[in-house]
Amino acid sequence: MLPFYHRPVLLDEVIGGLDIKEGGVYFDGTVGGGGHSAAILSAKAGTQLIATDRDEEALRAAEERLAPFKGRFRLYRSDYKNFEEVLSRAGADKLDGVLLDFGISSHQIDDEERGFSYRSAAAPLDMRMDRTQTLTAETVVNDYPEDRLLRILRENGEEAFAPAIVRRIAEARKRERITTCGKLRELTESGIPAKFRSAACARKTFQAIRIEVNGELEGLAECLRGLVGRLRAGGRICVITFHSLEDRIVKRTFADLSSDCVCPKNFPVCVCGRKKEIGLITKKPVTAGEEELRENPRSSSAKLRIAVKL
Repeated sequence: MLPFYHRPVLLDEVIGGLDIKEGGVYFDGTVGGGGHSAAILSAKAGTQLIATDRDEEALRAAEERLAPFKGRFRLYRSDYKNFEEVLSRAGADKLDGVLLDFGISSHQIDDEERGFSYRSAAAPLDMRMDRTQTLTAETVVNDYPEDRLLRILRENGEEAFAPAIVRRIAEARKRERITTCGKLRELTESGIPAKFRSAACARKTFQAIRIEVNGELEGLAECLRGLVGRLRAGGRICVITFHSLEDRIVKRTFADLSSDCVCPKNFPVCVCGRKKEIGLITKKPVTAGEEELRENPRSSSAKLRIAVKL
């Protein structure tokens, strides 16, 4: 059994939120090891699933985990943002539900070869979800201009000490190429004042670079709008985020899609003719309960937002 197997985050909340229908067609855009997908297929008879992932190892794990549901699922190695092409290949028009789980898996974090974790000192600076792409964390750290690297740490990591960290990186890479997670963590910590250092103080820098490597925020809002457009009336969309940047995009997109008229308030009558597309099932994000937090501390940053197509 492949090492991706673990209980996926907010599983019960996701299955309840999707309100799965017998014979419904569901899209899991970030299948991972197939935990959520298996639960979707188990929930009601005849449920069909279309799923994507950029990580070949994840797809192999999902294929194994979903084997008992042979004939009811199709997996594609693709970015979920390519959903139009994937759904066309699958022969699907409308969907009864969509799930997007933006977290990286425990297996990806724990596999030192993948270079996702600041805790893995000897790990190579990689961070690719799709290992066939050429851009790696090593390229970002060593070859990006300082101003671009600074912007990435500020925007993707919301790192308050980004200028000092980038200076340390720039000075170090003049001497030799930075190739390991341990070295990047060392440089990051050296740019943070001692009183603000902690065991996890490199997390924001690693997050920022990972987002850049994988283009995680690019086209996210547009993708959410497109997937909502594919839902049948009554269909649900569930989105799990793990940091404020993603959650902010999801929150704003859902708020916009759940709004009617956008005419200026001083207009006596509506001239835009706009009608809201979704209703919000969760006005505030759902978070992990005490039991899940005990079993999986990494679920502490997970936020689930749910909406229904009108």
